[in-house]
Amino acid sequence: MVSYELATCAAYLSGLTFGPRGAAVKTTERAQQFWSVLVFAAREQKVVSYEMLSQMTGMAQECGRELGYIFYYCKRNDLPLLNLLAISKDSGKPGHGCPGDLRDLPAQQARVFVYDWLKHGVPKIEEFEEARAAEEGRIATTA
Repeated sequence: MVSYELATCAAYLSGLTFGPRGAAVKTTERAQQFWSVLVFAAREQKVVSYEMLSQMTGMAQECGRELGYIFYYCKRNDLPLLNLLAISKDSGKPGHGCPGDLRDLPAQQARVFVYDWLKHGVPKIEEFEEARAAEEGRIATTA
């Protein structure tokens, strides 16, 4: 019998995580959930801690992959970087693994706050996947 920890690790490596009731959830599906929470935060002109994001979605606190999908999608579509509203409650800034440029964080977050996210809508899973694949392909060709 496979341990829960081993099954969780294998699922995570294949792009799956487990939701609050133990059902497997694709990372891109979680990215859609995070997107909705971050859009609400943007409309309220608030930032959201990783812990709060986890509590609001019922998912584990590890959220780097999901926020990465949001970053690549925003970058590819010339949108303000919605992922920059997710922060560490200790530092008040996105974590060290955040792919965005954090030099002018307050100005970037202000652009996120004023953008009409509801007009844009939630990206489809395929759009997240295409944006990430395009970025990974771009990095591979420049390396």
